[in-house]
Amino acid sequence: MQHRTSRRSLLTTSAAVAAITALGSQFPAHASDTADFEDTDRRLRAIIARMSVEEKIGQLFVTRVYGHSATAPDQADIDANLRELGVRDAAELIAKYHVGGIIYFTWAHNTRDPHQIAGLSNGIQAAGLAQRVPLPLLIATDQEHGAVCRVGKPATLFPGAMAMGAGGSTGDARTLGRISGAELAAIGIRQDYSPDADVNINPANPVIGVRSFGADPPAVARMVAAEVRGYQDSSVAATAKHFPGHGDTSVDSHTGIPVITHTREQWEQLDAPPFRAAIDAGIDAIMTAHIQFPALDPSNDPATLSRPILTGILREQLGFDGVVITDSLGMQGVRDKYGDDRVPVLALKAGVDQLLDPPKLDVAFNGLLAAVASGELPESRLDESILRILRLKDRRRLFARPYVTARGVDRTVGTRAHLAAAASMAERTTTLLANPQGVLPLARGRHLLITGADPDSPSGTTDPPTTVLAGALSELGFRTTKFPTGTLPSQAQIEAAARAAAGQDAVIVGTYDAGAGGAQSRLVAALIATGVPVIHLALRNPYDIAYLATGYAASLATYCWTDVELRAAARVLAGRVGPRGRLPVAVPRADDPTQDLYPIGHGLSY
Repeated sequence: MQHRTSRRSLLTTSAAVAAITALGSQFPAHASDTADFEDTDRRLRAIIARMSVEEKIGQLFVTRVYGHSATAPDQADIDANLRELGVRDAAELIAKYHVGGIIYFTWAHNTRDPHQIAGLSNGIQAAGLAQRVPLPLLIATDQEHGAVCRVGKPATLFPGAMAMGAGGSTGDARTLGRISGAELAAIGIRQDYSPDADVNINPANPVIGVRSFGADPPAVARMVAAEVRGYQDSSVAATAKHFPGHGDTSVDSHTGIPVITHTREQWEQLDAPPFRAAIDAGIDAIMTAHIQFPALDPSNDPATLSRPILTGILREQLGFDGVVITDSLGMQGVRDKYGDDRVPVLALKAGVDQLLDPPKLDVAFNGLLAAVASGELPESRLDESILRILRLKDRRRLFARPYVTARGVDRTVGTRAHLAAAASMAERTTTLLANPQGVLPLARGRHLLITGADPDSPSGTTDPPTTVLAGALSELGFRTTKFPTGTLPSQAQIEAAARAAAGQDAVIVGTYDAGAGGAQSRLVAALIATGVPVIHLALRNPYDIAYLATGYAASLATYCWTDVELRAAARVLAGRVGPRGRLPVAVPRADDPTQDLYPIGHGLSY
C-alpha cells in the first residue's frame, strides 16, 4: 500500500467526533437488532424536524466531487470542483449544499489506494458532522466487479456478474458480496451500486452485457438475491439496478433514450424476477433506469421520472419501501425531454428518494427549492424521502460508526484469504466453448504467442490482457511472446501478428467485442491461415465466437479482462484446473440470430 495514515489523522476534528458521539448515543449500534422501530423512527423524525428546507433538499443529493482529500485536494481537482460545483473541495461542498451522499469515481481521483480512500471518507464524515444539523454521509461507488470497478488493487477484485453467472454458485455470489462489502466498509464506502439485476437477453446491448448475471430470469434472480445478502451481511447497502430492467436495449442510456418493447406480461416473466428477489432478500436500495417502457407507462417519460413505474409498480405492486435512487442525472437518457432544473422535481414526484450526480448541482438544487416554494412539492414529500435515507444510514450503522481506521484497512482490504477466494471463484467461471482439435489442455514448455485486443484494466490498476496472460503462462512453465494488436488492428498489425506466429507451438488470441467482419475477426482468420493452432479467448462478451472464421483450435470465454479472470483462464489452458463454467447466455449464430450457436448451459470439460 502506497501510503499510510494514522488513526489521529483519519479522525480529523474533535468537534466532529463529539457531534457523532452525541448522535450515536441516540441510536443502538444496529437499530434492526431492536424491536423498537417506532422509537428509531421517532428519533429520525426529530432530526428531520430540525432541518431547514435547504438542508432537506441537500440530503436528497448524492454527487461527485474531485480530489483525494476532503480538505486538501490537488490544484487540478480544486479547479475542476470550482468549475463544475462552485466549491473548492468536499468539505465546502457539504457546507454549502448539505448533500446526503458522495459517489466516488476513479476519474475524479477519489480512489488512489485504500488508506487514501479511508482518509477521504473520514474527512467527508467530519464535514457532515460539523454542520448545524450533524449528519453522516452515505458514501457510495460502482463496485460491480468485472467490467465496472472503481476501487482497484490492492483491494480484492472479483469476477464480474456474467462470469459469476457462468459459475452458477449462489454461495460464491454471497461470499463475493460479503468480502467486497467488508473491504468497502473498511475504507468508508457504505453503499454499493451493485448488483446489476438486468436480464441481458439482447446480445447487442451496448451498456449492460457482461454486467448482467445472464439471460435466464430465475438464475439471475438467485444470484442477485445472494449477492444482496452478502453485501448487507457486511453492513453495506446493496443497490439493484436498473429498474424496471435494462437488459433488452440496443441504445446506451448514457447517450440516448432506450425503448423497451416488452409487453407487461413479458416484463413480469423476464425483467421483474431479479427485482422481486432483491426485495425479498431485504435490499436497501433500487436504482432506476433512464429507459422508456410504453407497456408500463405510455407517457414516454423515462422510468426515472415515471410515477406509474416507480410508485405504481415498484412501491405499490412490489411492496418496496426502501430507498429509490436515480441513475446518474448527467446521462442523456433522462435529459432529452426535460431541463436539468425540472428532472429532480419530476423524479421526486415519481417516487425517487436519492438524486444521483446531477450535471449542475446548483441548477438541480434551485429547481427543487423553487418547487417547494411554489407548493408544487410539499415539504412533507421531502420528509418522506429523507426518512427513508436516514433509516438506511442508521441500518448500516453510520450514526454509530461513521469513521474507519487504518488498522481496519490493513486487516481487511486485499488480505491473502480474500484474494484466494476470488481466485478460486474465477476458476469456476472460465467456460470452454469449443475444443475441436483437442489441443487443450496445453503441454507445459510449449512456445506461445499471446496476441489480440489489449484494453486497459477496468479498475485502471492492473495490466492489460496480453501482459497478464503472458506473465501467468510463463509462471506455469510456458515460453511466451506477447504481441498486442488492440481492438482495431490495422492490416499491417494483422500481417505482423501472423508473421510472429511462425515457429510458435500455439497462438492465444484475445478478442474484445469482435463483431461481424471486423478487424479483430480478420486478425483471427489471418492467424488461423498460418497453420499454427489458434486458441481464442473472448475477453468480454462470449458472443465473439459466432463472428470468427472456422478453423480455430479452441475457444474459451472469460467474461472479463481482469487479472483474476485471466489468471484463472491461464490455469485452465495449462490444465492446472478444468474448465467448469457454463454459458449463462445463449450465443446466437451470426448468419441467423434466431438460432443458437451455443445454448444457455453450454460448456465443455476436459
